[in-house]
Amino acid sequence: MVRTTQHLHPQIEPARPRPAATVLLLRDTPHGIEVLMTRRSATASFAPGAYVFPGGTIDAADSQAHAYATRRATQSDERLTQAIAAIRESFEELGVLIARHADGRAADASDIAALDRHQPLAAQCAQRGLLLAADDVYLLAHWITDRDLPRRFDVQFLVARMPEGQTPVADETEQFEPSWVRPAQALERHEAGTFFMIFPTIRTLQRLAKFESVQAVLDACAGEQPLWTSCPRAGFVNGADTRYMESDMPFGELALVSPDGQLVHHLDWRVGQPVPLLKNVTRITAPNPGVMTGPGTNSYLIGDPATGYIAIDPGPNEPEHIERIWRAANGDIRAIICTHSHADHSPGARPLQALCAKPPLILGLPSAPTARAASEFTPDRSLADGDDVSVEGAGVKHTLRAIHTPGHAANHLCLVLVEDGLLFSGDHVLNGSTTIVDPPDGNMSDYLDSLDKLTAACGQYGIEFILPAHGHVLGFATQAIAQLKAHRLQREAKVIAAMQALPHGSMQDWVGVAYNDVPPRMWPIAMRSLLAHVQRIESLGLAAL
Repeated sequence: MVRTTQHLHPQIEPARPRPAATVLLLRDTPHGIEVLMTRRSATASFAPGAYVFPGGTIDAADSQAHAYATRRATQSDERLTQAIAAIRESFEELGVLIARHADGRAADASDIAALDRHQPLAAQCAQRGLLLAADDVYLLAHWITDRDLPRRFDVQFLVARMPEGQTPVADETEQFEPSWVRPAQALERHEAGTFFMIFPTIRTLQRLAKFESVQAVLDACAGEQPLWTSCPRAGFVNGADTRYMESDMPFGELALVSPDGQLVHHLDWRVGQPVPLLKNVTRITAPNPGVMTGPGTNSYLIGDPATGYIAIDPGPNEPEHIERIWRAANGDIRAIICTHSHADHSPGARPLQALCAKPPLILGLPSAPTARAASEFTPDRSLADGDDVSVEGAGVKHTLRAIHTPGHAANHLCLVLVEDGLLFSGDHVLNGSTTIVDPPDGNMSDYLDSLDKLTAACGQYGIEFILPAHGHVLGFATQAIAQLKAHRLQREAKVIAAMQALPHGSMQDWVGVAYNDVPPRMWPIAMRSLLAHVQRIESLGLAAL
């Protein structure tokens, strides 16, 4: 857990979200699913002018109307209340009534004409012998309004099939222009600037577009749990407010820098400018972007003016980058740690050491005999597994603990900032790609074992964030490691299948099968990890028929 004293910005308590429900009314067409949307009033208090799905806050009366609704056996009281709210809102805003008579007949135009949109719906339906068809309404997703907004809602996104024979009519107070639109069409019109939508609507339509029929959507929602839950976070990209879900690569960095969701952090890769992540963590990205390095190698400074600094991964021998690290630390670098010896991580160590008036020790593990010539590295002092490197001053201490994590390289180390529960993962865990495991210095079994070691460390040190050598900060550390291991094992299964299908094949034959989801231009690089998989598979006898 990050110490609150290390946050860059004073934390503000986000507004409390109000329970709400919205409903996606769907219909099948020869061209695919269509969803009913309306335009919000330009003077609406929330999302003015946006195209939305009908919905609103959940009223106390919704939870008191259970006796006037039908329900599935698996539908909890909470889900029933949400469905009733969605049915009520669709009627009040669009005059669409999801209800049926006791004999199973659906509500028709005469029923709708007899009801007043401005009076309690459930009681009116009961007077006409109608029951709200809550069993026809399913939970799709759960959205919580971004933490930085003054008005927030805890919204259940529900789905239902549009009742046959009904025509939506907007209330013309807050909702206008009811429109049937295919998800892909709505997204295209939004991109063209003619169909404004807010972030949750956009992301919901992106996922809805993958379904081929209304029934497929309803079947996917049969488990009574949301297909996804999200409370987005916002950061600046090219000066514009940009939103991200939990599965998006920048989400973890926004959560680290601004836990309360304030819109304060710039996500652009600003090579040449130090980027503070916490008061005691600064990232300086080297100007070496590429296929293997992503936006560039991340160097980190750990510490503050009172304690001095530890530099992690000075990067390539690039003079301007090395000087930027030195200047960001005001020259007060007490130690330099290289996570491993690869050419984009360790060559800058000696030049950075030479800049310091009091040269710090260079720490790490020496390159193994299996390392390539360009990756030779000899530290001033080796760091054994579990060794600590600390800086302290003015009653504050920052401790990095080494974890030996071979796999990507035989001498690879990860580092835990003990006081704040942060993991500096070097190249073992990256954001946006999987690391190359390149024999003989790389070893796939070691790599997988090291992932397990990092999972244990997350529990031991309360690690929530991973700061990689390439890419933004990752959140949900344990989950990220588990997903990475699952991906590796899935790839291994594809390699085994390729080896079994082509028992006399070559590496060139197997790569096209095992990496058929990777562009062919990347296969020469993929073959390095393929070899590591093959060596592991053969050593364990996993490909035997």
